[in-house]
Amino acid sequence: MDLHIEGVENMLLKKSINVSGSKSESNRLLILQQLFPQITIENLSDSDDSKHLQHAVTTSEADINIGHAGTAMRFLTAFFAMQNDKTVVLSGSHRMHNRPIEILVQALRDLGGDISYVEKEGYPPLKIVGKELTKDSVAINGNVSSQYISALLLIASSLPNGLTITLLGEITSIPYIEMTLSLLNQLGIESTFKDDTIFVKPQQNLDSKTVVVESDWSSASYFYSMMALSDIGSEIKLSSYRRESLQGDSCLAEIYEHFGVETTFEENTITLKKKNVISRAVEKSGIELNLKNAPDIAQTIAVTCFGLGVACELTGLHTLKIKETDRLEALKAELTKLGATVSVTDHSLHLEPSYEIVKNVRIETYHDHRMAMAFVPLAMKVPIQIEDANVVTKSYRNFWEDMKKIGFQCKEL
Repeated sequence: MDLHIEGVENMLLKKSINVSGSKSESNRLLILQQLFPQITIENLSDSDDSKHLQHAVTTSEADINIGHAGTAMRFLTAFFAMQNDKTVVLSGSHRMHNRPIEILVQALRDLGGDISYVEKEGYPPLKIVGKELTKDSVAINGNVSSQYISALLLIASSLPNGLTITLLGEITSIPYIEMTLSLLNQLGIESTFKDDTIFVKPQQNLDSKTVVVESDWSSASYFYSMMALSDIGSEIKLSSYRRESLQGDSCLAEIYEHFGVETTFEENTITLKKKNVISRAVEKSGIELNLKNAPDIAQTIAVTCFGLGVACELTGLHTLKIKETDRLEALKAELTKLGATVSVTDHSLHLEPSYEIVKNVRIETYHDHRMAMAFVPLAMKVPIQIEDANVVTKSYRNFWEDMKKIGFQCKEL
């Protein structure tokens, strides 16, 4: 489905949107729930990724296809590796079969796992023969994907002797590692993270526990972008969010202050309000951000800056090369079509100030949910078109319904 989007003329109407639970938290908890059935989960994400993962851990099928769900691929690889007497073939979409997983597979093999590549060496599909993992220490590169590390942490307490993980090199996306450890701590699983070493104690049983998943901050980023591009006085309320968040993307509240957006925290809600124009410093010199701890909001920020006509220099983006698409090249291609001057490297994006936005551009989404959603706020400036608009269900199933609630006109092409 392709959509023609025209933006909101008046954001001064106060709206409230309930955003689905965090995909990142939900997927971690779904794995832990299988290991410790005493866990009850509330406000679970309704994303495609979480539905794929939930099906995978409950099905008796031997062939499991998780589509585009990268988090599910990593977490399930570790989960099935330690499931005694269960053999599965874990596959996904064409893009998934070109996303590397060798670092995680090698770490699991070092622990005693039996995993082989069905097609191309270093990439899914994987044949996983579950067995008891008896070794209790492993070393893994920390500068490629935090999901590899979280995959190991999620199974660590169920191993006979727990697990010590030594992280090699610079550690990327630390908030996602800390999210995993915080969830373990909430459940009563002990761990330590000091310097380059993480230790998780073995745990046989847990007390019954209900965990309420916080709403997804990555999804909130699109509303922040809309506020930044709207008139002073505009506001919107989002739930359910906490000031003390486990999600690295909660840095949005601080970042968007530069664009005149104020965040007010109340009980389980945040109110976003356009209080000021962009700061003089940002207007004059642009904004420089290292997003190594929150790479999923890079697309939103780049589009916001383009819509405001300000420059940006975004670094720490090396993980975007191995996402649903090469997000850096995809951003460059689509922003250029809109009239932007943009350059990328393997780890950064540089955007020059722009003073005109080309109308009615068709935004290719590259099977990437964040490409679709990140560009929608620009419709407040000019009409745009979104190809393969249904791709948003990967993380935000009700996105288009929520856009219509706000006042966007979304017409199928």
